[in-house]
Amino acid sequence: MRLWLRELVLQALRNARGICGSHGQPPPLPVPQKIVATWEAISLGRQPVPEYFNFAHDVLDVWSQLEKAGHRPPIPAFWWVDGTGAEVKWSFEELGEQSRKAANVLEGACGLQPGDRMMLVLPRLPEWWLVSVACMRTGAIMIPGISQLTEKDLKFRLQASRAKAIITSDSLAPRVDAISADCPSLQTKLLVSDSYRPGWMNFRELLWEAATEHNCARTRGQDPVAIYFTSGTTGTPKMVEHTQASYGLGFVASGRRWVALTESDIFWNTTDTGWVKAAWTLFSAWPNGSCIFVHELPRFDAKFILNTLSRFPITTLCCVPTMFRLLVQEDLTRYQFQSLRHCVTGGEALTPDVREKWKSQTGLELHEGYGQSETVVICANPKGMKIKSGSMGKASPPYDVQVVDEEGNILPPGEEGNVAIRVRPTRPFCFFTCYLDNPEKTAASERGDFYITGDRAHMDKDGYFWFMGRNDDVINSSSYRIGPVEVESALAEHPAVLESAVVSSPDPIRGEVVKAFIVLSPAYSSHDPEKLTQELQEHVKRVTAPYKYPRKMAFVSELPKTVSGKIQRSKLRSQEWKNEKQPQKGPISH
Repeated sequence: MRLWLRELVLQALRNARGICGSHGQPPPLPVPQKIVATWEAISLGRQPVPEYFNFAHDVLDVWSQLEKAGHRPPIPAFWWVDGTGAEVKWSFEELGEQSRKAANVLEGACGLQPGDRMMLVLPRLPEWWLVSVACMRTGAIMIPGISQLTEKDLKFRLQASRAKAIITSDSLAPRVDAISADCPSLQTKLLVSDSYRPGWMNFRELLWEAATEHNCARTRGQDPVAIYFTSGTTGTPKMVEHTQASYGLGFVASGRRWVALTESDIFWNTTDTGWVKAAWTLFSAWPNGSCIFVHELPRFDAKFILNTLSRFPITTLCCVPTMFRLLVQEDLTRYQFQSLRHCVTGGEALTPDVREKWKSQTGLELHEGYGQSETVVICANPKGMKIKSGSMGKASPPYDVQVVDEEGNILPPGEEGNVAIRVRPTRPFCFFTCYLDNPEKTAASERGDFYITGDRAHMDKDGYFWFMGRNDDVINSSSYRIGPVEVESALAEHPAVLESAVVSSPDPIRGEVVKAFIVLSPAYSSHDPEKLTQELQEHVKRVTAPYKYPRKMAFVSELPKTVSGKIQRSKLRSQEWKNEKQPQKGPISH
């Protein structure tokens, strides 16, 4: 264990044993809180980042010691279920033992060394978390991907990242085999399966045979820990690199404040393992001593999620807003969430009606947060802070978040502009290092002293941020700039609208106009479309500024979504503009 951390743990344990003998002095913080407080101070930028840091060694193994010393409730560190009765529960000690065995597999059978890259493309199986931690122990760099990747997607990612190994399941192995000959860097293929496949090593068999002792790599805080491929509006996906410290310590404070986690909590995030929110959960829950709950969840089903919340002692829930929108369509009074006490959401804008329906039926607030693959949490509504419905909340420390113009100048409250994070004179430690092999994109992401997120918002006088949309989502109709979120929020207040997506559509007079794609509530599915269109248009005119109303509407059975449930406006916009040239978005006029 690093010297600074070993001394902290030993001192905390000594103080805990001496509490009964001290008189006239306030008792010291309990051991876990004292250690987490140190990590939180680093996360907030109040203490320096240690030169050497390894999340598996310096966080998970510390909790294993605390657990053995009786400083943690008797709940698992990891709890996985599959819906058919199968269950996996690991304490921090068991997680440590299993991940050390997995690390021996990576170093031995796979020949991975510090700095080597490994793709993880697995569904919600316990092995995803094991191998993630094993990568940290060996100093290898994990590259998560979703199970829906095509052969073309896999080929691009393996070639661009020069990954040396891949681990996946039966369903994806044939796709890997189809393109592996075109990926010269790929040397090892690991299969998570109870069967065998030619050219692949069986991970479960190797794990069973592996030794339990392993010497953790001595990594620096700035050594890379993960690479995520993130898609922009143009070009191929970019590689975003994060470090042991940026992810390993960057989520401690938001995990404590926004997600409100403690060592007694059981946290369920329904996200896919290929998305950054899976890593966000790992790096926010485990430093705070919380249990990560995982359901295999092969498909999204509202009743399934509600039954799971009723059956298991889950205290904390995270879903994307679209999922919460579907949950509130159910009769929530039929379910009893005896343990649930805190709910968070993010990944897309939360409309006020969903928040209000969830709160009225469950008594629980929805705490929205906002961030990107390149960052940790940028804005949030932490527990205890007043929530303004429709707002992303306030800037999340240590970030200095501002709304800036096209030149990087800070705009006054109320004016729409680019959401930006100050990176000069000091770049926050909890920030991506760069877009790998793409210095042009890295440079283009900054203007003046700020990193430009590509999202648009305005900040009110109280410091709350109000999301308008992505730069390319904003609709410019007759010089009026219209954010899709405000139109979608207005539509959501009408009982006919189950969900909606608003995009620009070509118009010969105005250049582009607002078009709404609407999924109707069952009670309105047989209504006359023409009359319902007029009714919804008048409704939007009453609820928000009249110029924002959708001049075009389409009633659809479903909206295109990512596997994590986020609505893909870009697909609808491309569909609208496939035979037209979309106007360029100009700078804001003030």
